[in-house]
Amino acid sequence: MKDPLFTDTLLRWYAEYGRDLPWRRTRDPYAIWLSEIILQQTRIAQGLAYWERFMKRFPDVASLAAASEDEVLRLWQGLGYYSRGRNLLAAARQIAARGAFPDTLEDIRVLMGVGDYTAAAIGSFAFDIPAAVVDGNVYRVLARFYGIATPVGTTAAKKEFTELAQALLPPDRPGDFNQAMMDFGALQCTPATPQCLTCPLAARCDALSTGRTGLLPVRKPAAAVQTRHLHYVYIRNNGHVAFHRRGPGDIWQGLWEPYLEEGDGFTGFPDMKQLRSGVKHQLTHRTLIADFYLYECSEKPLLADDYIWIPEAELDMYAKPRLIEILLESL
Repeated sequence: MKDPLFTDTLLRWYAEYGRDLPWRRTRDPYAIWLSEIILQQTRIAQGLAYWERFMKRFPDVASLAAASEDEVLRLWQGLGYYSRGRNLLAAARQIAARGAFPDTLEDIRVLMGVGDYTAAAIGSFAFDIPAAVVDGNVYRVLARFYGIATPVGTTAAKKEFTELAQALLPPDRPGDFNQAMMDFGALQCTPATPQCLTCPLAARCDALSTGRTGLLPVRKPAAAVQTRHLHYVYIRNNGHVAFHRRGPGDIWQGLWEPYLEEGDGFTGFPDMKQLRSGVKHQLTHRTLIADFYLYECSEKPLLADDYIWIPEAELDMYAKPRLIEILLESL
């Protein structure tokens, strides 16, 4: 359904209140793609500094494509969801192999780590492709304004909201409209305290008129949070420490960590010293409870084959999860 009044009102609001962000001042698809990958699961306030660091270290896709995974993941440290960093590098190599950044929605969608939302964002911002983005902000604005109670996170909601956003999109200004929808949800139609008194859409907002602002959008039940108990031992031997790289199929794939035992039945090593206990680290669907220990030994203990001995002075060269940085701060 087309709604010119909604679209025009939103664009006028954006012209006055839209956020001034560095990747909005360029049409460089590399800079825009980089911002979109960083901002997946990351707030702008945190992601901006990472974007600036990546742009300084890797000013173009060729320099990023030539980097090692460890180098990229070290720069990514602290952002979480490290699969994004690995996908970033893989996609950079895809683009470098093509010889140019893809400029159609279908080709952008082929890049590693790029889904429907990210492809629409890059396509509309860099190439004026008339594709609507649908993220949490868009769900919230449309659900409240049009009174849509379909639970977000479902297949039915994705189809319904995408079709609606696409119908509202002005084909001559797709990038501005998509940015306007996201900014409006982030600044005006916020999750907990929407600014309804100053909202230019208030007169026609279904949620406001029916008293359902706090009830929309409807969300499907969240997945259960799993608790895991981790016992880390920092084993030091003559200036070297034992670390291994985490494998696929679990959290922190490709990152480095010291000796680990998980769950009950922790044995550890004789005469080790406890550094901290019960350190809580929250991931999206997991709560990690970690104990940290230090074991200084004159002879290297027998460990699994994937552990290597790293000179302690070179640890900064290895990408590590934030939880391990906390361990190192405890030493």
